[in-house]
Amino acid sequence: MTSSVATFKLHPPAQPPHLLTRPRLLRRLDAATEPVVVVSAPAGAGKTVLLTEWSQGLAARGECAWLSLDAYDNAPGRLWTCILRAVHHARPDLPARLDSDGWTLDAWLEDILPSLVAGLGGERPLTLILDGLESITDTDAVRSLADFLTRLPAGFRVVLSTRHIPGSPLPTLRARGLTAELDQHDLAFTPEEAQTVLTDLLGSAPSADTSSALYEATEGWAAALCIMGRTLARSANEADTEGNLARGRQAVTEYLATEVLYRLTTEQREFLLRTSVLDELSTGPCQALAGERAGVLLRELARTVQLLVPVAADPSAYRHHRALSSVLSGILRSEGSDTVVSLHRAAARWYSRQGETTAAVRHWTLGGDESAAVASVLDGWEKAISAGRSAQVAHWLDLLPSRTVAVDARLCVVAAMAALSGGAPETARRWLDVAQLRQTGAETVGEGSTVSDAAAAAQAMACCLKGEVLTAGRLGESAVAGTPPLTSWRALACTARGAALLWAGRYEEAEALLGEATRDAHAAGHGLVLVRALGSRAVCALLAGRHELARILSDEALDAVATAGLGGHFVSVPAYISRAGLLLEEGQAKEAEGALAAAEAVLAGSSRTGGEPHIRALCHFTRSRLESARRNPDAARKAREAAERTAARCESPGVLTDLLGRTGEDTVVPSAAPRPQDLSLGERRVLRALCGPLTLREIASELYVSHNTVKTQVRAIFRKLDAHDRSEAVARARECGVL
Repeated sequence: MTSSVATFKLHPPAQPPHLLTRPRLLRRLDAATEPVVVVSAPAGAGKTVLLTEWSQGLAARGECAWLSLDAYDNAPGRLWTCILRAVHHARPDLPARLDSDGWTLDAWLEDILPSLVAGLGGERPLTLILDGLESITDTDAVRSLADFLTRLPAGFRVVLSTRHIPGSPLPTLRARGLTAELDQHDLAFTPEEAQTVLTDLLGSAPSADTSSALYEATEGWAAALCIMGRTLARSANEADTEGNLARGRQAVTEYLATEVLYRLTTEQREFLLRTSVLDELSTGPCQALAGERAGVLLRELARTVQLLVPVAADPSAYRHHRALSSVLSGILRSEGSDTVVSLHRAAARWYSRQGETTAAVRHWTLGGDESAAVASVLDGWEKAISAGRSAQVAHWLDLLPSRTVAVDARLCVVAAMAALSGGAPETARRWLDVAQLRQTGAETVGEGSTVSDAAAAAQAMACCLKGEVLTAGRLGESAVAGTPPLTSWRALACTARGAALLWAGRYEEAEALLGEATRDAHAAGHGLVLVRALGSRAVCALLAGRHELARILSDEALDAVATAGLGGHFVSVPAYISRAGLLLEEGQAKEAEGALAAAEAVLAGSSRTGGEPHIRALCHFTRSRLESARRNPDAARKAREAAERTAARCESPGVLTDLLGRTGEDTVVPSAAPRPQDLSLGERRVLRALCGPLTLREIASELYVSHNTVKTQVRAIFRKLDAHDRSEAVARARECGVL
């Protein structure tokens, strides 16, 4: 191999003027004892800069050979000419016979490889750094390098720097524990490193907002961060932050186009463009947008481009790096809005078929098909609520276009149910008020119920959660009568009605209705209502003195909690409290502590309005009994006082008054409530408007008054009702009869 090798390829390139020393990565390289070190990251990640700095110490001791590879070296003969020249440059004493004339497979296996391995073995260590390995794609060249890497002599180490994740023999070397690796996540700047680089480029520390915006846009990618930093540094108008950032993003786009997109095949570029509308790249949705070869292209680009970032929850799924996503979105928009719309709708159809409602709603909305987005929400909300995923349903509604929910009675009921499941009955009531205004006929929502009957069932449960037992009872009767059997709506209505009877001390009637609720919830597959109904039945049996039935129902309720995964939801609290009460009756204070602690933990994690006052009062009462059993009078007294305060919030404490009275203590009487005449006519009008979803500015427009007038009246309402926000004000007004 007598052909010449350019001298510049045998030396590291000059370091950039604004060099950031990265001790954490230098230490990683110093600590690596494996014979093969792989540094793989996308273009501009700082691989060469890092290895150049690290190699300086090795070169000073004569222990480093450097070779910069490019496309001209993509043949086995040329590759080994360069490698041998680099090694000879560092070790002139190596046997000259390694410079044989010509490379063939037979010569490689029989002469060159054995001679090379034998010649490199010795007492002095040597590290060969191959920078730009992604340029070597020739099959024979790759295979010959793999042969060499699996036969490295002692004391000889190879560092591979590449934009692509290498194939053979890396898996074999990993399995043998012979390789150390640094990837794009290791090379990404930390926020502190990014701040240091930007300060150096700009001459002074950037503002916190600028630094945060740059870091978020680049995700610590060195090239993008430096490009945007230099663009800002050259800007004549420092005050034009948005314009400067836009110019920086344009410069990053040009870099990506040159260093990434133009190096891809037409098929690969088309794949990236069509899938740029997706938040997550996996085989299914990619095939829906980019054809049957999408899975192959996804794996191929994830290995070669490395700007497709693995999703932690699913190793086979990826997302676009934010910088790449921005570039692709810009290119796609330039092709016209019709292209973007059609891609979003294709994605939405695929996600809808898979039952992935969040993604389906998002893509239907972005694709401009509002009716399909609404249909997706209406198809999926019951299953999500049943599993206790109220926040997910609320997110779906947030994805819909502004005001879409407020004009659709069905969606108002869905929003109310999400609020109830999340423990926010006042929010639910506001949505139910709007639903009543928006009804246009016998629309159905969920399975087997009109909007009117569904709203009645939801209203009953809202009253129940607020402790308004009598109102819940009346609403519960109409809701039960209006819904067909074996549906989740009837189960919900029966649960609310049964709870009303339970807290009124009418245990037999409560058990009958809660039994119907259990049956209907089982039939409808509604885990949330099933847990609630079984837990309430267990409490009912416990308070009625039917301990054996209470144990059976408590076991069933706790099994349902575990099956539905609702251990942290407030509907599980009755099951825990009934179990704690049973254990106390049996004198098992230690075991009762565990069950009661679980109930208290759930209530503490729930919102302030989650779980009706009756349940909270019963929890405090059970705590007072437990502390009394432990002979802890101070703790028992505090728990009892908490029970009394909470019971006082109930419209009719009923059975709680009886329980508290059995211990010889007086119940607490609620403090005097505001009277209707305390609020002016204008304040009452604003208070009624606060029940709905309108903002203060929209209320002002509806009432034909100024925005400041409404704000003044709202402050007066809060003061008179002793409330801190609109939900609390509405709740307080309902409690004292102002509404």
